[in-house]
Amino acid sequence: MKVSINWLKNYVDLSGIPLQEIIDKLTLAGLEVEEVYNQSEIFKNIVVGFVKDVKKHPNADKLKLCVVSDGKSDFNVICGAPNVAVNQKVAFAKIGAVIPDSGQVLSKVKIRGEVSYGMICSEKELGLSDNHEGIMVLNSNLEVGMPLSIALGMNDIILEVAITPNRQDALSHIGIARDLAAIFDRELILPEIKINEEGESSDKLVSIEVIDSVKCPRYVGKVVTGVTIKESPEWLKTLLKNIGLRPINNVVDVTNFVLYEIGQPLHAFDLNKLAGKKIIVKTANEREKFVTLDSKERQLSKDDLMICDGEKSVAIAGIMGGENSEVTFDTKNILIESAFFNPSSIRKTSKRLGLSTEASYRFERGTDPDITLWAARRAAQLILETAGGKISKGEIDVYPNKMPNKILELRYFRLEKILGYKIDISTVNKILEKLGFEIIFRNNDKITVKVPLRRHDVEREIDLIEEVARIYGYDKIPEVSKINVTLDKKIDQSEFANKIRDILTGLGFYEIITNSLLKGEIAERFGVPIRILNPQSSEMTHLRTSLIPGTLLTISKNIKVKENDLMFFEIGKVFNQIAKEIRTFEDFEETEQLIITITGKAINTEWYEKDREFDFYDLKGFATEFFTKLFPNSNGRINFCKKDDLFNYRFEYELNGETIGYGGKLNKEFAKLFDITQNVFSFVADLDKLRKIEASSRKFKELLKFPKVYRDFAFILDRTVTFEEVVKVIKESSSNLLHNIKLFDIFQSDSLGKGKKSLAFQLEYYSENRTLTEEEVDKDFWEAIKAVEKKLNGKLRGK
Repeated sequence: MKVSINWLKNYVDLSGIPLQEIIDKLTLAGLEVEEVYNQSEIFKNIVVGFVKDVKKHPNADKLKLCVVSDGKSDFNVICGAPNVAVNQKVAFAKIGAVIPDSGQVLSKVKIRGEVSYGMICSEKELGLSDNHEGIMVLNSNLEVGMPLSIALGMNDIILEVAITPNRQDALSHIGIARDLAAIFDRELILPEIKINEEGESSDKLVSIEVIDSVKCPRYVGKVVTGVTIKESPEWLKTLLKNIGLRPINNVVDVTNFVLYEIGQPLHAFDLNKLAGKKIIVKTANEREKFVTLDSKERQLSKDDLMICDGEKSVAIAGIMGGENSEVTFDTKNILIESAFFNPSSIRKTSKRLGLSTEASYRFERGTDPDITLWAARRAAQLILETAGGKISKGEIDVYPNKMPNKILELRYFRLEKILGYKIDISTVNKILEKLGFEIIFRNNDKITVKVPLRRHDVEREIDLIEEVARIYGYDKIPEVSKINVTLDKKIDQSEFANKIRDILTGLGFYEIITNSLLKGEIAERFGVPIRILNPQSSEMTHLRTSLIPGTLLTISKNIKVKENDLMFFEIGKVFNQIAKEIRTFEDFEETEQLIITITGKAINTEWYEKDREFDFYDLKGFATEFFTKLFPNSNGRINFCKKDDLFNYRFEYELNGETIGYGGKLNKEFAKLFDITQNVFSFVADLDKLRKIEASSRKFKELLKFPKVYRDFAFILDRTVTFEEVVKVIKESSSNLLHNIKLFDIFQSDSLGKGKKSLAFQLEYYSENRTLTEEEVDKDFWEAIKAVEKKLNGKLRGK
C-alpha cells in the first residue's frame, strides 16, 4: 500500500523525526517499508518555465524554436507540441534532469542544425497521465523558476508499505498513523466531524432493509441532496494522485479519500436511480446477470451478496457497484453506503468472479464495524465541502446484533518470561492505550483490556505480548553475553525425514505432496475428522484423517494421463478429533505418518522377461527392505491379519515388539471411488513411533574367514503349526553355531495325511573362529530334529 508522508502528518505530528527513523521503526513494528519515492527527487531540475518566444524551425515543418525562461536565464528549446504558445507557463526540464516516464537524462542536443537546451514536457513525460497530445500548460499564477514538485503540490514522500494479511487495520493512513503515534509516543489526531444537517431526515428519503444479516451485519446509509458533480479541488486530487489513484469526480474522489484515510470502503449511489428509493441487501438469484462499473457482465450465484433497490440489483456487495446506479455529472442526490460485510462471503464472491478491488481487498480481510457510521459522516462532510448541497438529518443504521469486543488479560510476569527482559508497567499500559486497547482493569500484576473490533488478529494473551514487543522495539531486546546450552543428544526432525526420503528414493519411489483437506464422508472412513470453519469447496471440508485418499487421488490423476505404473511415498500429518467439540489444542490429536504405495506393473515385457503386475508380496518386500535399511540392527517381523473394510489382504509390521505400521491390498470398491480399477497396495507407518526407536549404530563386521555348513530337512506337521513355532523350537535346541534358518518350501496335500502340511528348512552353521567338523554339525542338526519331533509332533520326511 502506498502511504503519503504529507497525508500522514494530518493525523500524527512527525516533526523532528528523521525519515529514515520512521522507515526503520515502521519496519521493525511489522509494517515493512519496501520502497521510498521522493517526489522532489523525481522532478529534480524540472521547473516552472515561461515561454517568451515561439517561431518555426528553419529545417523542420513540425518543430518549433522556443525561448524559455527559468526566471534567471533564457534557453533555446526545440519543441514539437502543437499547443506550445507565447506567454505560457510550462514544465521546463533543464539540462541534467531525468524524464520520469522514460528515464532519459537530458543533455544539450542539436536537432536539424539547431541546439536545444532542455525540454518542455507533456503530462505523460512527467508520469502524471497518459496524455501526450501536447505539452502541459500550467496555471498562469505560478512563479517562474519554482520547482515543479512544489508547483504541482507533489513535494511528497511516498512509502510502499507491505501490509501482512493479519494487519488489515493498517490498510489506511490513520491505521499507519496509529502505530507511529504509539512508536514515537505522539498523539493520534482524528479529523473533527462538524456537519450542518438540514432538511428531511435520511430515513424519509430512502429505506434500507437487510435480509441477510449474517453476510451483512451492519449497513449505514446517509443522504446528501442537491450536489454538483464536478472536478475535485486540487488538494484532493493531489493526495489521490500521490498514492497512484486517478481522480474521477468530487463525490467518487471523496469515497476513495475516506477509504485510504480510515480504511472503510464506501459506495456512492445516485439516489434518483434507485427504484422505490429503497435499498435491499440480499443474495442474488442463481445465474443472475449483472453489469458492473467496468462495463462487464457478471454471472452471479445464489451465494453472492447483492445490494438491490426496489426492482433490481445495483451493486455486488463489498466489491463493485453497477452501471445502473453510478454517479454521473447529472447526479443531484447521493446515498452514501458504509457497511460491514462478512469477510468470507466477500472472499468467496471475489474469488469466484475473478474480481478484486480495493474495497474487496479490505472487506475480505475484515474491516472495523465500529467505524461505519463515522466514515459515512466523514464522507458527507467532505462531499458538502467539495460538491455543495445539503446533508440530510441523521442516518439509517441497520445493526441488529452488535458485535462484542474481546476481553483479554495480560500478566506482566508472563510478558517478561516470553520476551526475556522487563518493560516498565507504565510503558506497557501506554503502548496498549496508544494502539486503541481500552483498559478496563489494572493492578501491579496484570492488565485487562477491551480489544477494538478492528483488531481481528488479537485473540489471546500472547497477541497482546506481541503488540507490546513490536511497538517497544525488537531492537531493544538486550544482548545476552552468556547463554547456557545443553549438549544432550536431540533428534533432528528434518534429518530423520530426509533419511527416510533417501531410502525410499533409492528403492525407486517418488515423493508426492497432497492436500491436507478432504471431503467429509471420505475423512470419516479413517477416523473422526475435524471440520474447518470456512471450507473453499465441498471437496475440502475436513482435515485429513489418513494419507491414503490423497495418494489415491494422485494415482487417479496419473492413470488418466496413461501413467499406470506408479511407486509413490508421502510424509505428512493427519488429524483426528478426540472430543465432541474442538475447544482447545488438547481436543484433537495430530500425528505424522508415512505412506508407500505401488500399483500397475512391477516389470514391463522385454525380450528377456515377461511383464508382471505388482502384488501383495512386493509391498511386503518393500516394507521389509525399508525398515532393514532404516534400522539395520533392529528385529522386525510381519504379522498377517484378517481383511477389513479397507484391505482385502492385510499385514502389520512389528519392530522391537511394537506395531508401527500396517498395509496390504486396498479394497477395489474403495479404489473405485477415485476411478481406479487396477490393484493398489499401500503401507502406512507411524513416524512418531519410528522417531522413538533408537537406531543402533552401524559397526564394521569382519568378513567370515571360515566356511559355512548347510543342512536341509522337511517335516510333516499339523497345518495349525506356524513357521514361527518351528523356528523357536529349532533355536532353543541348537547351539550358537546355528546362525540362520530359512524356510524354502511349503507343501500341502491329502497324501501327507488329513490336516497335514510339509515345511522344508535350510539351517546355516558356522564359527567365526574355526572350521566346523562334520560330527559337531550333525550333533546340532539331529538335536533340532528330535526337538521338533517331540515338541511339535513332527515327522521327518524320508525317514
